[in-house]
Amino acid sequence: MVAQGECRVQMAMFCIHKCLKCGLRNQILQQRGLSVYTSVYRVNEDDIKEKLQQLPGGSIDLQKDQNGIATLIINNPERKNAFSGTMMLDFRDRVEELEHWTNGKGLIMRGAENTFCSGSDLSAVKAMSNPEDGLSICMFMQNTLTRLLRLPLISVALVQGKALGGGAEVTTACDFRLTTSGSEIRFVHKLMGLVPGWGGATRLIKLIGYRNALKLLSSAQPVNPATGLKIGLVDEILTSTDEAGCLEEAENWLNQYTNGSSQIIRAIKNVVVSGRELSQEESLKNEKSIFGTLWGSPANLKALAQNIKHN
Repeated sequence: MVAQGECRVQMAMFCIHKCLKCGLRNQILQQRGLSVYTSVYRVNEDDIKEKLQQLPGGSIDLQKDQNGIATLIINNPERKNAFSGTMMLDFRDRVEELEHWTNGKGLIMRGAENTFCSGSDLSAVKAMSNPEDGLSICMFMQNTLTRLLRLPLISVALVQGKALGGGAEVTTACDFRLTTSGSEIRFVHKLMGLVPGWGGATRLIKLIGYRNALKLLSSAQPVNPATGLKIGLVDEILTSTDEAGCLEEAENWLNQYTNGSSQIIRAIKNVVVSGRELSQEESLKNEKSIFGTLWGSPANLKALAQNIKHN
């Protein structure tokens, strides 16, 4: 009778754990996919998609390995990896694919052929130079980069060569930035008669503070790896110079944060994201919910059995 009672308790705990996990997962997926704009002020993605499809060139390539690490490649080397219209659509689709990759833990974003990204392709900019189209692209890319930042993957931007304009903004939508010798991050928007439009200014202030962000945006000066490290924009300067060596070094650097259960890594990223974006009350509620999905989970029980805390 005692054994049967224990079995019932364990089964009940399993069911509760599973329901909490499923409910929370659906809630988080829904939140990630939401536009950052309300229904009153929102980009009509169907309209802008039709226009972006008419501006081809390059691609955004996604590779996923069995260890839970994905690589997102900005691939348009003839244009210094600038975003064409179809690349913006590719980018949105690749991010959505990563939102549903339940085994993922980490993401490396890089540019093809040893340069990161030079922002928008100028031919696309000239073809959509009216204010209405400009605002639609702005909101489309803000939504995509916000979803990138909210992914339950620990992400790094691997900056080789130059990250200019919109490319500099893309780096701020990753959790960390790794640079190579001779690379630069430069917010050139002032020189183009603009301010950042893909959310880069908002994210930059949170990364390096008001004063440093104001200096970078108003001077439009390039940020080299040493300066980036000093002000907190860069997290590590890699020693490799070739593409394969840099990627391997970035993978090893990322592994110190993604080593372990994907369930735990994703949960950690989620509680940090909620702490950054939500009110304290809502963030505490979210932290409690995520904690509930992990208490008594296989990873938790395994750690208890190994007495890890006191070893």
